[in-house]
Amino acid sequence: MVPVSSGVHAALVPGGVIGNGRYRLLAKSGADARSSAELWRARDGQLNRDVALTILLGDLADNDAAARARRTVERAMHAASFTHPGVSRVIDVLTPGTGIRPDEGILGMVVAEWTQGTDLMDLIAEGPLPAGVATRLLEPLGAAIEGAHHAGLVLGADHPQRIRVTSDGRLRLAFPGPRPDAIARDDVKGLGAILYLLLTGRWALPGGPDNVPLAPTGPDGSVIAPNALHPYLPHELSSVAVRSLEDTSVGGIRTSAAILQVLDQIAAEEAETSLIPAVGASSSSKDDDEVVWTTQRPVQDKQQKKKLWISVGVLAAATVAVIVWLSVQIVGFFSDEPSKGGGPTVVINQPGSNGQTPQAPVPAGPVQPGRIGVYDVTNQPDNANQASRAVDNNATTFWRSDNYFQQFPALKPGIGLMASFAEPVRLASITITSPSEKTHVQIRLASSIDAPLEETKIIGEGDLSNGQTQIQLGEHEPTAHILIWITQLSSPGAGKNQSEIREILYTRAQ
Repeated sequence: MVPVSSGVHAALVPGGVIGNGRYRLLAKSGADARSSAELWRARDGQLNRDVALTILLGDLADNDAAARARRTVERAMHAASFTHPGVSRVIDVLTPGTGIRPDEGILGMVVAEWTQGTDLMDLIAEGPLPAGVATRLLEPLGAAIEGAHHAGLVLGADHPQRIRVTSDGRLRLAFPGPRPDAIARDDVKGLGAILYLLLTGRWALPGGPDNVPLAPTGPDGSVIAPNALHPYLPHELSSVAVRSLEDTSVGGIRTSAAILQVLDQIAAEEAETSLIPAVGASSSSKDDDEVVWTTQRPVQDKQQKKKLWISVGVLAAATVAVIVWLSVQIVGFFSDEPSKGGGPTVVINQPGSNGQTPQAPVPAGPVQPGRIGVYDVTNQPDNANQASRAVDNNATTFWRSDNYFQQFPALKPGIGLMASFAEPVRLASITITSPSEKTHVQIRLASSIDAPLEETKIIGEGDLSNGQTQIQLGEHEPTAHILIWITQLSSPGAGKNQSEIREILYTRAQ
């Protein structure tokens, strides 16, 4: 390379040699402007292998820049003892005078093993990924971050060009070297931003690549949720991406463990879905039947697509005609008067009469709510799509809160499940099946599903035990809305505050 003065950094180009002549630059993978770092694939001339270089550039006469580079190199050296499939192993660290010539204009360099595969940016070049694919890709990186944080390390996984996709479909931190001022929270934000990038193709943190569009923000400056851009995305996955980026004082996620929990849930649901055979699958080809998932994008056959739309249109028209005919027949059979029009009426969880006189309501005993949902005053409900599992008469399914590093009310005053009944009822007791000991719950009356918490009325409360806990309720007027409000979560371990509800039984009073 052409020697440079101590005040000008080296001009890095493919074919150039740095590190006292040991490393020949092959291709630039990206740059992290926040730490004045360039990311390169290079060839180690001594060991004859490819390596990943995080090269810290700056003015050698700038004491502050030199100190920041030394701090980055030191943190990378400490991380060399941490091994995980989600992180490229640090092989060596170099500083001016120890592996780097002073005239090279490089303040520091982190050498890591090369990650075979592809750049993360290439993966999303053609558009966002499906939720299931994004989840499977991200889990190994999330597990690596969680393991590093338990070891007291910060990885610096908060820039998309530092991440590569391995040949077996895992995201990996390929260019270690955290910024000198990076903290564990930055890794959590980075994990959320990478999830956001996979789901939307947009980057949600400052200092990202110039060629990647920024995530849109609302009037208050907060990032718009992924499912607001793509409604088909699961709510909980969209929510965890946004909450990872938010300030923890307003409900932001503090740890990577909370993100991993959602990823695990999505992966489990994807696995269950994959067991359901596709309707109309052809059995003529064994190879076709055995294909479960592929990363290849389908070939667009315009003629085949046109025929498919024609077939769908014909089928839809025929279906509508049959439904209209059946509706006319049913109305004519059960009604002595002509229809007077009006919109449809939706009755939730109310059995049909089948032409028979409805039975008188049971005066006492279990009563099933018409619907149930997560009640959250911060507008960040925990696992909202799982609420119905708490009343599905199946104790093997459950609704679970997010994991919180601190107990309520540190991030929010509480979290709850709001049940709505077809008609007002007076309850004698509520029995909750849960493994989450010492979870404190309040049973509250509400005038509506979105009633303010301060306008609800406590009619019973207690601590849950491992198993079934029956909470007797005080005298109250009939109501159509009952809130189970959790004010204290179960704490199975340090930094883990989380509660699970497997089943709720509502018992009507005499």
